[in-house]
Amino acid sequence: MDKKTSFTDQEVKRYLRHIDLEGVGPEGQRKLKEASVCVVGAGGLGSPVLLYLAAAGVGHIGIVDGDNVDLSNLQRQVIHSTTSVGTPKTESAKKRIEEINPHVEVECYNTFLTRENAKEILSGYDFIIEATDHFESKYLINDVCTEMGKPFSIGGVKQYGGQTITCLPGTRTYRELFPDAVDQPSCQSCASLGILGVVPGIIGTIQATEAIKYILSLGQLLTNRLLIFDAKAMSFSEFIIPNS
Repeated sequence: MDKKTSFTDQEVKRYLRHIDLEGVGPEGQRKLKEASVCVVGAGGLGSPVLLYLAAAGVGHIGIVDGDNVDLSNLQRQVIHSTTSVGTPKTESAKKRIEEINPHVEVECYNTFLTRENAKEILSGYDFIIEATDHFESKYLINDVCTEMGKPFSIGGVKQYGGQTITCLPGTRTYRELFPDAVDQPSCQSCASLGILGVVPGIIGTIQATEAIKYILSLGQLLTNRLLIFDAKAMSFSEFIIPNS
């Protein structure tokens, strides 16, 4: 390991499979350690995102969520446990992350993202992941990140399916793709329609992958295209977003 990466022997052993991987290596692992990602929502989507970012060694992770853990969350929100019921989701998630990887710095924002606090919270992070089940939050993150020039990922799940898109400065945005989605009768949360517990895990894992790829400048991101997953058919499809 190159000394400039400043990894301990324990970290070298922890990240060995990354260090040996073409496309990551010591330099890539250093990039991950120096990177910061903010995850808005510590629920079904946020759980796998947070778990995999922490395991990968992303050095600074922010968690934004104003909810407490409820027993009904545990069917899909796998970062939380039965003993966490009644506690803030941010603190529950932080505890689990620290158990997975003590080398990761976690910052908790035990609040909901609003027009008033969004810029202050998100401005210090390299990549933003929207992992809520509220369309208002998706549009808020889209608009604030676009205004600040921040790269971001937006994910959504419902019943047996989900979708996700990655937006960089200059690429098409979620609002451009769904200008009126919040007004559509079909846009209901999983609280009212139900959700197959594994579906957020699949979409959230893809969102974590996108953040890691962005940090590493690796491969092709989900820009200008919406990835759609159907669990019943066990199929993925893409919607290519045409240029305006």
